[in-house]
Amino acid sequence: MPTRHLPPALARLIRIVTWIENALLIALLALMVSLAGAQILLRNLFDMSILDVDQLLRLLVLWVAMLGAVAASREGKHIRVDVLARWLPGRIRAGTQALTDIFTIAVCLVLAWQALRFIRAEVGVTAFGVLPGWAAELILPAAFALIALRYSLLLAHHVRQSLGREEIP
Repeated sequence: MPTRHLPPALARLIRIVTWIENALLIALLALMVSLAGAQILLRNLFDMSILDVDQLLRLLVLWVAMLGAVAASREGKHIRVDVLARWLPGRIRAGTQALTDIFTIAVCLVLAWQALRFIRAEVGVTAFGVLPGWAAELILPAAFALIALRYSLLLAHHVRQSLGREEIP
């Protein structure tokens, strides 16, 4: 998302959050690949395995998938159907994108709320015997809330474009 029309402090915050997301995504993906590779080698060569690594890998897949969804939402680079939008004039296209942004924000906020309800229902559950279940599942509401926030910023951008206050590429 273009940050040139945002206040400098907000643009800097977006860059910092983006950097943190990228670093976390890279670290988790590297950990996931390393653990899976080690597990394969240990099983095939030494007939042994790392305790609870399969559960950890499933959890890492969830975290990587949700962080990937957050990363895809940065500039609206996600799966979408825009068959009609590509032939609309610029300002009308920006208006339809704004409507899509509103729908996406609403869906993400509902999903974040339901994820919070799910986590509250899981109180007392532990992962790997020591990690509280809510800590393992925290990525769900956090990712949906962050996607909703990103689309709120995109909504402001698309509204400015549809009103002619910002250039349309």
